[in-house]
Amino acid sequence: MGTVALGAATLGYAAGIERRHWTLRTAELPVLTPGSRPIKVLHVSDLHMLPGHVSKQRWVAALDELDPDFVVNTGDNLSHHQAVPSVLRALGPLLDRPGVFVFGSNDYYAPKPKNPARYLMPKGSKKRIHGEHLPWRDLRAAFIEHGWVDLTHVRRTVEVAGQDIFCAGVDDPHLRRDRYTDISGPADRTATLRLGVTHSPEPRVLDTFAADGYDLVMAGHTHGGQLRVPGYGALVTNCDLDRTRARGASRWGAHMWLHVSAGLGTSPFAPVRFACPPEASLLTLVARDKTPQATPRQVRKAVR
Repeated sequence: MGTVALGAATLGYAAGIERRHWTLRTAELPVLTPGSRPIKVLHVSDLHMLPGHVSKQRWVAALDELDPDFVVNTGDNLSHHQAVPSVLRALGPLLDRPGVFVFGSNDYYAPKPKNPARYLMPKGSKKRIHGEHLPWRDLRAAFIEHGWVDLTHVRRTVEVAGQDIFCAGVDDPHLRRDRYTDISGPADRTATLRLGVTHSPEPRVLDTFAADGYDLVMAGHTHGGQLRVPGYGALVTNCDLDRTRARGASRWGAHMWLHVSAGLGTSPFAPVRFACPPEASLLTLVARDKTPQATPRQVRKAVR
């Protein structure tokens, strides 16, 4: 009886409290060329927005008060065919800032009910299930109208705070839509930062970004594991990335950093989080000569 009660209490906390415990992660990463001024980057991912997610919309909109120089959106904004206006309300103030984006599977297809146990199955044994098509073209048009750059198989230099960021991105590797050959080649060595953007942090994609000389890759998709065991961490990442990198910043190879957002949402058919609150990240990017080969300082704090 005690075990049942504990399980019910844990489920109630994971579904009713933690998944709405909006959290800001901060980190300082030494990735800019020597002598560069710091750049504040807001990383937003995996909103999985439904029209009724009012508190999430308000919290995300208030992130504009952090005064970021640049916004990176790594996809999975939608979970409903009527959610585009809700996403735009959430991101509205941030759309007036320089920004880039790529889309994820739940921008293209609505989520469908799945057996939760399938996430613990080996990746190769899973059969991909697509829901109804979502209005991603409407969302893309709105982002572009406000000045954000679609990095889907594009290389582009974006001026941020008077400094050049060389950006490149791929379509969602989780759906095998990535075509890295479209953007392959050495990254611009004259830029202040060489930034790669992808929804799912598949190692095969990260390796190609690293080989082309990128300083930082930003991704989402993992939900930080969504269900984490204290002292152990994420059980799964839902991709080939090892579970120790399911959220936050880490080194990838000798010269590149990886930042994975744990995201701000869940599938409406698995609305739980445990030891992994929903989050956005404010990254302060600094010159490499300031803290060479440093370990990033990462902090999580609840914001309202």
